[in-house]
Amino acid sequence: MNYIVLDMEWNQPWPGSPSARKVLPVQIRGEIIQIGAVRITETQQVADEFQVLIKPKYYRRLNRRVSKLTGIKEAQLREEGVPMTEAMEKFRAWCGEDITFLTWGFDDITILRENLRLYGMDEDWVSRWYNAQMIFNAQTDGSSSQKALKTAMELFNIEATRPAHDALGDAYHTALICARLDLKKGTQEYGEALKSHVNGFHGAELPGCISRKVFYDYSDKHAALGAMTGEENICPVCSRQMLGSRWFAQPGHRYMDLATCPEHGKFLIRVRLSNQPDGKVRVSRLIYEATSEAAAAYARRVEKADPQEQRPLQHRRRRSRLPEKKD
Repeated sequence: MNYIVLDMEWNQPWPGSPSARKVLPVQIRGEIIQIGAVRITETQQVADEFQVLIKPKYYRRLNRRVSKLTGIKEAQLREEGVPMTEAMEKFRAWCGEDITFLTWGFDDITILRENLRLYGMDEDWVSRWYNAQMIFNAQTDGSSSQKALKTAMELFNIEATRPAHDALGDAYHTALICARLDLKKGTQEYGEALKSHVNGFHGAELPGCISRKVFYDYSDKHAALGAMTGEENICPVCSRQMLGSRWFAQPGHRYMDLATCPEHGKFLIRVRLSNQPDGKVRVSRLIYEATSEAAAAYARRVEKADPQEQRPLQHRRRRSRLPEKKD
């Protein structure tokens, strides 16, 4: 049995563009444009590599954010990219039989399955996979936070020798990390690691935190933030309804707001949104004292806010967000 360390890059249409208005036969969060993979043998030796560029069929105009992040250009995809079906046939042949996929995060396999479904291709062969972040956490600091690939490399003193945000480069660096883990043990104990993640808060907790809670099953981001502003915005001291101020976005699908209790004053609310396996949204919420470091960060953010951000986040024009990756 071999492990296949997989990383991908995908394109999304620019909001308001003709591509964004296309109705596809299968809903996808992104169309794959690059696949990179590295094989790890059963004895945990980093072995051969695979990479391919894929010519997009549905989102042909390359999102400039994607191009800037990955360095991939439209002309390059037109000249070097192959159709999705051909790329998948090559990739599956390279993978071989009796394989287990490893990814750095939850998004890659989900995106791959969506794209296979879009083209009517078999997706059962990618059903055995594990998020290497969970194994890494379980065998290092035991935390539930999703660590960036760069952070994990630094912890293992692995020097970056390939470009970041390149599918093969990220797959190679992930493979170097995985080769230092006990993968057999990690896959056997994966259920517990995943449970710890689901019940965790996926981020560093700053000093002054007084409450932690996870909420489940919101239909989308706006429903989740609406609940955090409304019925779930309860004072941690007296349980009375608090009045929110405004949400400010932070990296990693995080948001912060300053809420006020009529009796006990102000509290800083920090939330992180993440997708559940069923597509609904989970919220990890932390509440901080008004005198905390986190609250001070909010005050500094207010001072720097531009006029567009003076309105509540949920009433601003919706912007496209890329699925979270490893940067």
